[in-house]
Amino acid sequence: MSKKIYFKAVPYDKKLVTMALESGVDGILAQKNDLEKISRLGRTQALDVEDFKFISISSKEDEEKAVQLLRSGEKVVLSREVEIIPVENIVAQVAEVGMEASSLQEADTALGILEKGVDYIVVDASAAKIMKKITARVKQDKGSLKLVPGRITEITPVGLGHRVCVDTISLLNSGEGMLVGNSSAFTFLVNAETEANPYVAPRPFRINAGAVHSYLSLPGDRTAYLEELAPGKEVLIVSAKGDARSAVVGRIKTEVRPMLLISAEFEGLTGSVILQNAETIRLVGADEKPVSVVSLKIGDQVMCRIDEAGRHFGMRIQEDIREK
Repeated sequence: MSKKIYFKAVPYDKKLVTMALESGVDGILAQKNDLEKISRLGRTQALDVEDFKFISISSKEDEEKAVQLLRSGEKVVLSREVEIIPVENIVAQVAEVGMEASSLQEADTALGILEKGVDYIVVDASAAKIMKKITARVKQDKGSLKLVPGRITEITPVGLGHRVCVDTISLLNSGEGMLVGNSSAFTFLVNAETEANPYVAPRPFRINAGAVHSYLSLPGDRTAYLEELAPGKEVLIVSAKGDARSAVVGRIKTEVRPMLLISAEFEGLTGSVILQNAETIRLVGADEKPVSVVSLKIGDQVMCRIDEAGRHFGMRIQEDIREK
């Protein structure tokens, strides 16, 4: 599940609420008599602040009270002054925990607790000057993934197939793209169309991602088939170094094109991907530079991710499963 960020507009300040909406927060917490005014400023969640319990943790009893409230369905926001250990204890026991933050450091701490973090962050007027940065950190930064250099073992034309171009509403950088593969256990970093060539201008918002049946990685340790994507869906964008962020799909283009089967191995593990056979489609080499599938050779190394197979509706499951 994607993390969320809310702005606490108490007292109500139209200028700050407008700034929060323009920063991309998921909703505004305010007093009940201010909710209608907020709804007129933009399409957003306007939430009654009284529905949230703001709790300071200074003892084991406070920690146990927070857990009890969360288990009873209350919305609990932990104070920014709380020590890390009590938050870890709470996050380990229950879901839908919120935490206050007024700086990037506090946001990073909240998002990194037990490697999964709290579910949402609440900021107030004290964070107004850096609200856009905190929002970007919460909404886009998805941590880091370990990538490995897979050695190419096969490059074979396989005829025509339906391939999917994913146009995002973000501009991507060279060496960034999506993790795509025939198996969720072995995916390839497919570079966005960031590179210039004699035939077509760069389109740095686009990833020509591969055949319709392919798995791709999504935020929140989930996967989907390329054919399932649609405008408004979030995809995971990964750099050559493994840094991950989210981007929103703006358009999907599915067309029949000639395709290539590309296989690779890493330390005895093997995987494959089917991509369009065209100069503009690139994987990311072990040198972190894009390499066209047309110039790819047996023995070349490209950035891949090794994971465990076993997904049900995109969610990880423990199951005896084999994918090729």
